Amino acid sequence: MGKKKEVDDRFKKFGTVSFTSISKVNDFIDYMEKGKIMYTRCKDCGLVFFPPRADCYQCLTSNMEWLEVSGNGKLISYSKLEYAPVGFGDDLPYSIALLDYGDYKVFGRIASDIPDEKIQVGMEMKTEVNNLPNGQLNYVFQKA
Repeated sequence: MGKKKEVDDRFKKFGTVSFTSISKVNDFIDYMEKGKIMYTRCKDCGLVFFPPRADCYQCLTSNMEWLEVSGNGKLISYSKLEYAPVGFGDDLPYSIALLDYGDYKVFGRIASDIPDEKIQVGMEMKTEVNNLPNGQLNYVFQKA
């Protein structure tokens, strides 16, 4: 009899609602458990990916390296959501945003403890791991 193959389903720990449990970038979760938010870069052509990807669409290689999202990014856009996709309704209202780190951009949520009147395009923010009450992990943007 053959040995039963283990399923690598670490990704089921990501997000408020996990839409998939299996991904080629499951190491993303291991890094988050260590307090790190990571992105990937193709070692062959230099293309950067966030969210992380295991394969480069430009040169069609899987020769990727993991790098940490670190330092501060600049808030370039945000929007407060009053309606949400299925599974996110209990989180409303919340703000989504895009931070520019220079060589890459990160899309995510602004931390819920930042008052709306304190959010300004151009402000410096950082990306941090967020532990959810249900044991899941995500990341949020905090004031730098």
